[in-house]
Amino acid sequence: MTRRPSGPALSDGVAAGDRRALARAITLVESTRADHRALAEALLARLMARTGRARRIGITGVPGVGKSTFIEAFGRHAIARGHKVAVLAVDPSSRRGGGSILGDKTRMELLAREPSAFIRPSPASGTLGGVARRTREAGLLCEAAGFDVVIVETVGVGQSETAVADMVDLFLLLLQPGGGDELQGLKRGIVELADLLVVTKADGDFVRAAGRTLADFKKALTLLRPESPHWTPRVLACSALTGEGIDEVWAAVEDHRAAMDKAGGLAPRRAEQARRWLWSEISDSLVERLRAHPDVKARLAALEKDVAAGRTAPGAAAGELLLAFQKGKRG
Repeated sequence: MTRRPSGPALSDGVAAGDRRALARAITLVESTRADHRALAEALLARLMARTGRARRIGITGVPGVGKSTFIEAFGRHAIARGHKVAVLAVDPSSRRGGGSILGDKTRMELLAREPSAFIRPSPASGTLGGVARRTREAGLLCEAAGFDVVIVETVGVGQSETAVADMVDLFLLLLQPGGGDELQGLKRGIVELADLLVVTKADGDFVRAAGRTLADFKKALTLLRPESPHWTPRVLACSALTGEGIDEVWAAVEDHRAAMDKAGGLAPRRAEQARRWLWSEISDSLVERLRAHPDVKARLAALEKDVAAGRTAPGAAAGELLLAFQKGKRG
């Protein structure tokens, strides 16, 4: 049996653009095992100097809007222009078993065949925000492997499906041809965060509806304050099936990058994202350590029953568990 490379050998493979090494590296950073986390952190430390030069694009939209179809057309267009494209596709997971369909490689069959493309589906595993917990690390690994366009596809649009905006340079919201109904159904917050809005399926019988949706959202954006002072969000329409409008979407992505670079807005945005990432890691790590603490584990089941039965207030139960954790750490 062939031994899997780890440590410097794995980082060297990623740096050389070895797709198998990249896949193994992402599997390592996604692992929840404590020993794997230590290895993953060391791996990232060795590769950080190779990151930071890619275009980071987040793409979201309601189920059925055609995210995978759009990403395939968009990714192939970028590759035709000389870019290397990595797609981190987050699939819905079962809350019961944690299972995930992971079907993006079959939905993006043509893109998956491209030598300059890498598609990695990952289960959300209950993580809020439309992305997996380790999507950020996976993106850095893709950058280290030489991919200069990293696309993060979220599970879908919901009340908390905006975490992707905190890890990308450009947040792209896909819209279905639906006129006012589509506008009413979306949360205002996610529209405010979007740097680019794209109406999909602008072909065949949907051309007129796509035109109405385009006009509706252009009007809506005049009532909202742009997320960045350096960029005014645009609304475009395209057909992923015919390819019409895809070049305009790519041109808008390029214009956004040029505007941010000229104004010096990209570095502060990434710095703020890194700060938020730090606190997210602190929060997640503290919860994990709290759950694993023996004194907490000894009290947790009973306190959960008391809270569920209404005998104890959640705040009081949480305070007792935190006190047990703090005493245990001091001891």
